[in-house]
Amino acid sequence: MKNTIKALILFSYISCLSTSFAGFLEQDFSKISLKTTHVRGNIYMLEGVGGFSGGNIGVSAGKDGILLIDDQLSPMSEKINHALAEINPGKLRFILNTHWHGDHTGSNAELSKQATIISHSNVRKRLMAEQNNFFGKSPASAEAAWPLITFDQAMNIHFNGDDIQFIHYPNGHTDGDGVIYFPNSKVAHLGDHFFNGVFPFVDLDTGGNALSLSRNIKKIIERLPNDILVIPGHGELTDMKGLMAYDDMLSNTISFVQQQATAGKSLADIQLAGLPSQWAAWGGGFVTEKLWIKAIYQSLAK
Repeated sequence: MKNTIKALILFSYISCLSTSFAGFLEQDFSKISLKTTHVRGNIYMLEGVGGFSGGNIGVSAGKDGILLIDDQLSPMSEKINHALAEINPGKLRFILNTHWHGDHTGSNAELSKQATIISHSNVRKRLMAEQNNFFGKSPASAEAAWPLITFDQAMNIHFNGDDIQFIHYPNGHTDGDGVIYFPNSKVAHLGDHFFNGVFPFVDLDTGGNALSLSRNIKKIIERLPNDILVIPGHGELTDMKGLMAYDDMLSNTISFVQQQATAGKSLADIQLAGLPSQWAAWGGGFVTEKLWIKAIYQSLAK
């Protein structure tokens, strides 16, 4: 059953790649539910089940109310509110956007009626204008979806007894990525810097770069404690071991493609030969082995 659900989500994701994030909205959202997982302390994770709802949501729920990390696709706003009410009856006060993509900011406009949206400055700039990238043409978002508070490098949010760190890691997945760390709870939400167990999507058209992504992940690992629990942008909740396995994949596949390119092989040649067999299992997401090789090859050129 679990594999069937994953296959349906994968099909939904792939079927929309040639259009835009708007293509995801054609699903039957009545079949999608949100699974709530208690991570640690007052931190929770919400993830879609039964279809593609968007990226994983992080939640801080406590005496000060609720802080949300990302908010999936727009039809999920009512289900998000329902899930939050079951965790804590407090007021939704803040929404942190890890980056601009519509599967992480889709409910901004609706939920901004309740909360203040915070992001890196490039997220606001991207949401304010039409974007062209791998997914096609994304129109500018409604003004209600624009973050009201932005930062360039890092900021702290003192909320629910934690000194929450919101840190920008440049040009990894996009040019506006933010990683959130809860020091007291020892939980981190990495947004789409981290696709757990699968090759990541790197949005080269809006400032992403595979090499920078790999460098950023190493810096993140150095910053986090060994007993950290990690919420990925996509995939299952994991720990430092899962994050280090991802780091190992990034380093080795990038090094392999770089060596092949230096030896004079074309992108088509490298894609035809493929990566070493030990990385084959990572091609189970919407980014296939060929797409990941292409992302690395084009990142090298930049």
